[in-house]
Amino acid sequence: MDDAFLMEYGTLARATGGELLLFPGAGRGFTSVYIDSREVRPGSLFVALPGTSTDGHRFVEAAFRAGAACAMVARSRLEDSSLALEAGARKARASLLVVEDTLAGLQDAARVYLEGFPGLLRIGCTGSAGKSTTKEIAAAMIGREKQVIMNRGNLNSETGLPLSVFEVRAHHEVGIFEMGMNKPGEIAALARVLNPQIALITMIGTAHIEFFGNREAILDEKMQIFSRFSGTETALIPEDDDFREAMAAGVRGRVVFYGPKNLEELKKIENFGLDGTEITWEGISVRFRLPGRHNLRNALAAAAIARAVPVSSQAIREGLAAVKPLFGRSEIIRGPVTVIRDCYNANPESTAEAIGFCDSLDWPGRRVYVIGSMLELGTASGVAHAGIGRLLAASKADMAFLFGPETRASADILAAAEAPAEGGSESAVGESGTGGNGTGRKIPWFHTDTMGELSRALGAYIRPGDLVLLKGSRGCALEQVMGTVSAAGTADVKAAEGVV
Repeated sequence: MDDAFLMEYGTLARATGGELLLFPGAGRGFTSVYIDSREVRPGSLFVALPGTSTDGHRFVEAAFRAGAACAMVARSRLEDSSLALEAGARKARASLLVVEDTLAGLQDAARVYLEGFPGLLRIGCTGSAGKSTTKEIAAAMIGREKQVIMNRGNLNSETGLPLSVFEVRAHHEVGIFEMGMNKPGEIAALARVLNPQIALITMIGTAHIEFFGNREAILDEKMQIFSRFSGTETALIPEDDDFREAMAAGVRGRVVFYGPKNLEELKKIENFGLDGTEITWEGISVRFRLPGRHNLRNALAAAAIARAVPVSSQAIREGLAAVKPLFGRSEIIRGPVTVIRDCYNANPESTAEAIGFCDSLDWPGRRVYVIGSMLELGTASGVAHAGIGRLLAASKADMAFLFGPETRASADILAAAEAPAEGGSESAVGESGTGGNGTGRKIPWFHTDTMGELSRALGAYIRPGDLVLLKGSRGCALEQVMGTVSAAGTADVKAAEGVV
């Protein structure tokens, strides 16, 4: 392979089993890979992927105009006269790679590309929650001593992981890649691309249960991360997961259970609430600033990865100390109103953990829990949201704001003791029964399906000294109320000081 190219066209054709159509003036290889024509740079390979709402083949011409050197296209679209794919490539002095399936072609190309780096230690991480945070913490630890490459952001999908693989370069020593899924077969396909030598599962929960039906099916899918093992690889499995034995069964390689009981270097854990956790690792204490038991679990998962690499205990401690929250993942935003912004994603397990964490805090002011819908739960949605309603009824919340049609099931639980007060067509306000909080008090609540109503209700309720939890799926975009929450707290402070 020419150092100027990520891959030459001949290698690309062999990797994908495709037919290469070279036109006069076409080069010998590509320098980057994109699936969005708006991101294409000169010298790129543009992969035309079919989609539910649009088709990447309709943007091949735009990719060529942006400087793409080659387009990977499906054979079934080659004869579509409206696309004029061959004519477009000839005009651009570029090339076409014709394959049966462009997604499979992208994955095959990434797999062969990665095989060109035999010295790279390949690590895969999957699970129903905690993948991104675990990856980031592990990279912070390992990066103290080795050159690390990892997925950027949330590029962990059937397309995101292959695109991330193409960012590997010769100087990288360790690659840490999170592997997500939305449908059956996806983890197996990603494992075929990555062929991980160390593979970790964070937990088996109910995320994406809409596509799988039950946790057992999710377990079967997640276990495909071990499917490429040949006997020398290492499987890292959480010690406290109720599927731990099932996860370990049949693994062709070394099985290591991780957690407080199985990490010998872990000597002490001290909880500091919103200020995180103090972790004593091999006799030396360090402050890990991501709060909550779930983040501690992610930290220990990352430490298990770092041990398996291995790196030193000093690197593990330095990595723990250096970690900062990712957007929407356990962010603590302090001010007149303190906000826990944990709304990048949500499932029943993570929502329960967020409520439990806020309940555990020694907080002098009011607790305001803003709970958005948990999406992609399918037929389990009603039961799951009713369960969150029961948790809220038993919580220390002074007020619960529920957002999204799915949370109507939560509101119904809170309203079970008595009918809600009169409200508009899109919202309802009421008080729950005594629940299980042991205080004999009722939990006030508000439900709406519109962001405008949620913002107005929060603005009217929030005051300085409140603790506000924002928890919901990405599709709820609860971060949109941040301005309202901050403004409400600031306005009340100014009013108290006579400024307004």
